[in-house]
Amino acid sequence: MTSAAFWIDKLGLEPLPEEGGMFRQVYRAAESIPASALPERFAGSRRYSTSIYYLLQHPDFSAFHALNQDELWHFYDGSTLTMHVIDRDGEYSCRRLGRDVEGGEALQLPVFAGCVFGAEVEDAGGYTLVGCTVAPGFELDDFTAPGRAELLRAYPQCADVIERLTRT
Repeated sequence: MTSAAFWIDKLGLEPLPEEGGMFRQVYRAAESIPASALPERFAGSRRYSTSIYYLLQHPDFSAFHALNQDELWHFYDGSTLTMHVIDRDGEYSCRRLGRDVEGGEALQLPVFAGCVFGAEVEDAGGYTLVGCTVAPGFELDDFTAPGRAELLRAYPQCADVIERLTRT
């Protein structure tokens, strides 16, 4: 297994302060979907698709956040990543992204628009390198990061994981 430092250097990853982890945008479609063809939750036109590399090192975590569009996570290297998802109905699920397919891990996992989700590396001292593809393409306006108090009010049944995967 290659080190996190190797991937950070070779892929030119930079910190992603609000969410946690390191990233670099890899792809941004040249063509756009006009705002009139998108659901009202989008403030303007969006590229067809965007993608990033994303690296997370334990004990850092991907803080709970939500997107206006679906996001597909692709496993590349490192330790298993545990994804915590609270769907729009308040239902919690825990999914594992990694290479142990026989053990129930997935090489790709979708997170659907409007779900609140966060992630953590399972192995102490480990890292996970993934890719994230978003369609329609990501714009900063599509990202929300509810605070701990707001999430606890909305989903008190998920208090343990909310406490662990929020910064404020």
